[in-house]
Amino acid sequence: MRTKTRTAVKTLVWCLIFTGLTFLFRRAAPPETAEDAVPSHDGGICLALLTDDGIESVTMEAYLRRAVAAEMPASFGLEALKAQAVAIRTYVLASHRHDNADICADSGCCLACRTEDELRTLWGDDYAANTALIAAAVAETDGEVLTYGGKAIQAVFHASSAGATEASGNVWTEQPYLVSVASPETAEAVPNLLTTVTVTPDGLAEALGFSPVGEPVSWLEGTSCDSAGRVETVKLCGETYDGAAVRRALGLSSTAFSVLFDGESFVFTAAGSGHGVGMSQYGAKLLAAEGWTYDEILSHYYPGAVLTHPDET
Repeated sequence: MRTKTRTAVKTLVWCLIFTGLTFLFRRAAPPETAEDAVPSHDGGICLALLTDDGIESVTMEAYLRRAVAAEMPASFGLEALKAQAVAIRTYVLASHRHDNADICADSGCCLACRTEDELRTLWGDDYAANTALIAAAVAETDGEVLTYGGKAIQAVFHASSAGATEASGNVWTEQPYLVSVASPETAEAVPNLLTTVTVTPDGLAEALGFSPVGEPVSWLEGTSCDSAGRVETVKLCGETYDGAAVRRALGLSSTAFSVLFDGESFVFTAAGSGHGVGMSQYGAKLLAAEGWTYDEILSHYYPGAVLTHPDET
């Protein structure tokens, strides 16, 4: 009887040992290898990037990391960065500005795009953390684009608005997903939301190319604004000037400006920065801080556009 008991105990012990070793070996299984990993959609798209040094071949994934880093501060948070990644990816796919390249690195033409060396210099000790955050924003939106009618939209964006964005029809061609919407920026929340440009009477006449008539106090005859509160026209000395032309001539930050004559000079005060159409980057930051997700941010600034995943196209 004792022999049978001892045999049963030994068998139980060996079973427990075997089970424990099996559990440990399972837990110690090697991590997923690069061969096992599912390839990213962005990593399979090759772009021709036009830079000052010529044409550079990059994947969409690599490009997005550099472009998002150049267009939006990493401090704006993950959800805002994800919204930015989707907007840039969509912009690239819808853009046809160059015959020999898909996109260029000139922000005055297409979008800004920094090199790794530039980012290391810009970020310093924060390089690793910022790089990881932006890489996550790109990876977590892998392949996602905004579409309307089955096509990638013109996902334009700007730095900031004051109260409302601009409708594309007031700047370029009207698009149903680029209408004026509310935007949460305030002077307390956004650095330099309000900027001022002071111009002498002679300087104003020279910049706009009109011939002065009478005293400067009588030159300004009025302004007209569009539905978003941005200046459409300014009337000076009997001449009517387009608000966008005045902005360019005087270097104003936006067409959301007011003007007055203080007895010596004309004082232009502008609100926000950029053309005002599409997503406001500071607006996205503030909405993300309130708990909005990137898809909610995109839906707000591009109403009617559909966030489309790679397997849906």
